[in-house]
Amino acid sequence: MMKQIKKRATLLLSLFCFFSANLSAQSGDGPTYEDILDGFNDPSRWLTYSGDYSGRRHSPLTQITPENADQLRSIWTFQSGTTTRGRGWETTPLLDDGVLYVTGSNNYAWAIDARTGRAFWEYRRNLPDDLTYGASAPVNRGFGMLGNQLFMVTLDAHLLSFDRRTGEVLWERELADYRVGYSATAAPLILDNKVIVGISGGEYQTRGFIDAFDPVSGERIWRFNTIPGPGEPGSESWPNDPQVLAQGGGGTWMNGSFDPDLNLIYWGVGNPNPDYYDETRPGDNLYTDSLVALDANTGELRWHYQFTPHDVNDWDSNHMPVLANIEWQGDQRRVVMVGNRNGFFYVLDRVTGEFLLGEPFTATTWAREIGEDGRPVVLNDGSLGCLPDPWGSTNFYPPTFVPGLDLFILTARETCATYVPEEPANTPGQSNFGGTVFIDSESGYGALRALDIHTGALEWEFRYPSPTFGGVMSTAAGLVFAGDHEGNFMAFDAESGENVWHYQTGSRIWGAAAITYMLDGLQYVMIPSGTTLTAFALRSP
Repeated sequence: MMKQIKKRATLLLSLFCFFSANLSAQSGDGPTYEDILDGFNDPSRWLTYSGDYSGRRHSPLTQITPENADQLRSIWTFQSGTTTRGRGWETTPLLDDGVLYVTGSNNYAWAIDARTGRAFWEYRRNLPDDLTYGASAPVNRGFGMLGNQLFMVTLDAHLLSFDRRTGEVLWERELADYRVGYSATAAPLILDNKVIVGISGGEYQTRGFIDAFDPVSGERIWRFNTIPGPGEPGSESWPNDPQVLAQGGGGTWMNGSFDPDLNLIYWGVGNPNPDYYDETRPGDNLYTDSLVALDANTGELRWHYQFTPHDVNDWDSNHMPVLANIEWQGDQRRVVMVGNRNGFFYVLDRVTGEFLLGEPFTATTWAREIGEDGRPVVLNDGSLGCLPDPWGSTNFYPPTFVPGLDLFILTARETCATYVPEEPANTPGQSNFGGTVFIDSESGYGALRALDIHTGALEWEFRYPSPTFGGVMSTAAGLVFAGDHEGNFMAFDAESGENVWHYQTGSRIWGAAAITYMLDGLQYVMIPSGTTLTAFALRSP
């Protein structure tokens, strides 16, 4: 028995030394702001949520092609042991120096060997028993990383800083009182000496905001409130009632993009509160369902564009804004593109917020055109038949932009729902939807759709059996990776839409999109699904 104990202790010590030796290679300064600015220039890294600041999720890697994608095989899997009931593993792993940094449901987190899937360390937050919004959606979408620090938001609305080498918490700051209804789920956006985070809880009596923190001290630098205060610009779109404004919703629970040349942050804002009952909030309800462009130094609003004025369908604008420099009607334009929950694809000038294009990408009967004033021409408020359900015509999961082909590719949802508004109880700490939604579950389906960015026209689609929440990634080899509600992880030819490979993961792909990286001459593709993180590569590259 003593020999067995001694052998086991020796094995554990050997494993500890092995893992420590691997992590000691990261004893340097870690990635800098300039490294994040470089984006995909180093293919062995994935340093921010979309891979770079543009939100395109388009990798320059070319080892895996439409011609050889059928040779992809699983290399390793990692089992998290935790999941979110009714949803999925929504994270985007970050990668540096051969180590993946991964967040999971219920505020778990890991450092994982990118070559083998072995965990170096694990973190689990001790969450309170009385979570509000965090209990209904216990998800997390990823870390932010700067130097040897990692940053993660929590279900009880805190921001944590970790030492990435050990998983030790360095500092912690409260964003808001979770007992009111606040939570936090988005991956922080890391800029030069700033950590940018959003907040969840728009279905409760909360007021949304975007915060900037100092990465070293953890002190808050600025806050932008998505619901204006009395007398502030935008407050004229609400009743003259400070309490209504203080509980107006406008969550900021999805990531933003960043233009370093303009020094502007682009961030989507969620629904007004209550979601469906609007008698207490006449007006457009700014800045809900909008894209806001903020000065990164001060948090001041430079411009906004509201996609769905006076929303009564819970069609948040919490999407990944996609930045590109393109030719537009003979001129070079710096644009931001959004596939919106309301069923329209938008192109805006990202310098000024000027509306350039808005075209429907689903069969929605809510509206079929955007007027000259940039507002939707509403045809059906629900009284003329069903509308897209509250999950919308698309949702927060990432789209991709394929330059060269000028295609914006996203997961679309075709659904049918009837909304019945009811006056809510307005109880702090309890959800405040203000109504009931009846969804025709038999008629819905999903589709991967490629849109011409100049016209919004559908170039190709691949239909899914049911409305789907899988995100999208593309590569310079002409591949698009996406997943569906049935657990299929797939590769498509970006130009034709042909399905060239698929793998059954065993669980729905919900909210996540793939990443890809190159190590030791081998291109990996990775997707979270259910409780499993799976890495793929070619059999013989």
